[in-house]
Amino acid sequence: MSWWKPLVVILVPPLVMLLLQVVLYQVVGVVEGSDDPMSPTLTPLKLLAINISIGAAGVVAILLLVWIAKVPWRSVISFPRAFDARRLAYYLVGAALLVGAGIGVVALVAPDSPGWTAFGVTGTTIGVLVVTVLSTPLQSAGEELMFRSAVLPAAASWVRAVRPALGVGLVVSGLGFALVHGSAEPWLAGYYTFIGISTGLMAIISRGIEAPVAFHVANNVLFGIVNAVMADGEPYAIDRSTDSGDAALLILGAVNVAMVVLVWVRERRARTAPTP
Repeated sequence: MSWWKPLVVILVPPLVMLLLQVVLYQVVGVVEGSDDPMSPTLTPLKLLAINISIGAAGVVAILLLVWIAKVPWRSVISFPRAFDARRLAYYLVGAALLVGAGIGVVALVAPDSPGWTAFGVTGTTIGVLVVTVLSTPLQSAGEELMFRSAVLPAAASWVRAVRPALGVGLVVSGLGFALVHGSAEPWLAGYYTFIGISTGLMAIISRGIEAPVAFHVANNVLFGIVNAVMADGEPYAIDRSTDSGDAALLILGAVNVAMVVLVWVRERRARTAPTP
């Protein structure tokens, strides 16, 4: 590809995501009669707007890469092998166990860190839970399609040698992932970058999108459920302001490392297993 084409793949999908989210937030504001439709408080409809905008941006990213690089869309999802639903299910179970354990440890040693208040279930809680379970997988898959299936190989195309190219792809996709989460708080910015690099490694090791999608879905759905039920029956807000992160994020970072190790072990065994 020409040097400028990867920039299109890297820059356009996040802009589409942002524009679509702003538009949907305004629509939600009209429906809900809100005086501040851009507030960070996540009502069920605002959460749905976020998830739709990110899922759509992921599709845009794949279509752009397929169009610009002239490659089959299946090879963007997994290559050289075909997409494997069994891999996805395996990694989804493993990721759910690891993320669940991480949430449990955080609840024990740093319960104030995530901003949880008190257990409560109201109609709002139920609405948030339904939207979380049904649409957050779309959001998680959209982010992985955008950053791991599209941005990572697009950025890697700037370098010819394979290993340096993968390094460039990991760094650019990790930093891009952190930037779209919009936090200048050092702990959070570092954590988002670490997630981006970790999921990029999962994709490279497994040669496909199943593992990072599974991890992202498990992480966002489980945290979304806990955030909803621990908001004392009110809509919760994701705080990414200054001093909103702390060392408790190291626990979640360890969960990312454990998932990368799980993927490496599973893929290594799959490649050394005898062919029937």
